Amino acid sequence: MSIPSSELLTLDAFRAMLGKEMGVSEWTTITQDQIDTFAECTDDHQFIHVDPEAAAKTPFGGTIAHGFLTLSMLSSMAYQMPSIEGTAMAVNYGFNKLRFVSPVRSGARIRGRFVLKAFEEIRPGEIQTTTTVSVEIEGEDKPALVADWLGRRYLEKTE
Repeated sequence: MSIPSSELLTLDAFRAMLGKEMGVSEWTTITQDQIDTFAECTDDHQFIHVDPEAAAKTPFGGTIAHGFLTLSMLSSMAYQMPSIEGTAMAVNYGFNKLRFVSPVRSGARIRGRFVLKAFEEIRPGEIQTTTTVSVEIEGEDKPALVADWLGRRYLEKTE
């Protein structure tokens, strides 16, 4: 079973994207319902996320998404990026750098912009990538977050 992707590339074609933009995801709206559900899942009920009346009195002017919610949205955005043909499994390997730059207000639309920064064949059939990703907020000058995201891809064994 292969992982979902917007486009499957050969190993060489994927490697050729090194230093280039891989793509930009579709816009997605961050709703208050998502924020509230994330608060329930993580037990993070800080008022700036879940209390619109109290949050309206802050410099944010209303509720904002948890930074980790915005970060978690990278997974769905990444499925819209090209992948390597024959990938059986892909896993999150962590981050070398991560900064939450701007808050994402409830109701805002965000999208991810992905650039392939590094590509390394760890061993035959195991690829490690570093992708620089910026989560843009529609209508804002500064992104919600910027990160260097490490991923591992495991290719199906061919015989």
